[in-house]
Amino acid sequence: MFSLDDLLDQTEGKTLEFKRDASSPDRIIATVVAFANSAGGVILIGVEDRTRHVRGVDDPSRLEEHLANLIWDRIEPRLVPDMQIVPWRKESILAIRVYPSMSRPHWIKQLGNGEGVYVRVGSTNRRADPAQIDELRRSIRGRTFDEEPLAELHSEAIDFRAASECFSPKRVLQRKDLRTMQITACVQGREAPTVGGLLLFGKKRLEMFPDSKIRLGCFAGADKSHILDSAEVVSYPVFAIDEILAFVQRNTRRGLRIEGARNVESWDFPMLAIREAVINAIVHADYSQRGMPLKVSIFDDRIEIENPGGLPPGLTIEEIRHGLSKLRNRVMGRVFYELGLIEQWGSGIQRMTKTCVEAGLPEPLLAEMGPGFRVTFFRHRSASQARDPLDQMILDALAKQPGLPTCRIAREIKRTPRATRDRLARLLKLGLIVAIGSSAKDPRKTFRLAAISS
Repeated sequence: MFSLDDLLDQTEGKTLEFKRDASSPDRIIATVVAFANSAGGVILIGVEDRTRHVRGVDDPSRLEEHLANLIWDRIEPRLVPDMQIVPWRKESILAIRVYPSMSRPHWIKQLGNGEGVYVRVGSTNRRADPAQIDELRRSIRGRTFDEEPLAELHSEAIDFRAASECFSPKRVLQRKDLRTMQITACVQGREAPTVGGLLLFGKKRLEMFPDSKIRLGCFAGADKSHILDSAEVVSYPVFAIDEILAFVQRNTRRGLRIEGARNVESWDFPMLAIREAVINAIVHADYSQRGMPLKVSIFDDRIEIENPGGLPPGLTIEEIRHGLSKLRNRVMGRVFYELGLIEQWGSGIQRMTKTCVEAGLPEPLLAEMGPGFRVTFFRHRSASQARDPLDQMILDALAKQPGLPTCRIAREIKRTPRATRDRLARLLKLGLIVAIGSSAKDPRKTFRLAAISS
């Protein structure tokens, strides 16, 4: 079912929750609903949530039956999660494994299918707003918001001249191509723009979607109390990318680095990574949300790029770091892909991460912020461009205590064992650490600093 050792080495998050006991069954029910509506997850009952101390549960068989009945009676549509009694030394833990549901949205019956719908954001359960509930329904139908036709408009609402200009480096655009790319759709025998078509090239885009504009700000210090520069980008998304990058370049330092016989312009932040984050924000934004425009904020120590809409249902941050992708806006994604703005599905996060590490910067921080998503780039440069702060934390831990296993290192750097194994593989390849074990796949192998790093 899962590795209990690995789960106990983790902290609570989008797919994991610890419960000391079952004295608050309403909270357990809400978590089951949130997991089913999001990316699934595991609830471990009998584990302290802060210390992860295993205290076990009394009469686990009776508790299993009791909770199974509550889940069956209190949740609509009905759910049947996996439940397992897991022995741990002298104690027993009750584990509830909830899978992403194909019948979402689920809700707490007593609260109804509006107030009773919960989703998982980070380590908390949040009541879903109407836009999130609609997205849950669309995800099951296999339809995205930007594929919906706007029957009240005509095809003339699309700025064909602007669309042709965007595609001119690739091919000559013909009006029939608008239907092929779902920029328009046939509604009752006539052509009408889709939501994605209007967002990309709509003449009345800002009238119907006022939050599709992009707000830019540069601030003194580490908060928003003193603004130095601001702008609002209202151009079509394809043209907006260059305007955003120009604003970032205008408000960040640049210098020169020597490569061979040439001086090459260098910025505080790698523009390739910023570009990837901007494109991701535009393509993955939830434009059905109201009152949440896309934002780019520049501070003394970081850049934040935010878009409305958390991760699509069924995805976690750990999965997108490993290249798993699910397009929230398929029309916009296809157009960006054809224009060469997206190189490969799911590769943007990995590319921006690699670019930052190679520049000697920390990995970008990815976070779901309520109904939104934020990517944060940090300005601080590490001493060695081959290492970022997480690498250095591993090396520091091994310097203090040689011979640590993966699970202990994961606890030191506050990452999952899977993410830690990727880190260790990278440091092994760089020759900074060595593995001690009976074979390369020995699950009990430990790690030490290489002699050159001592």
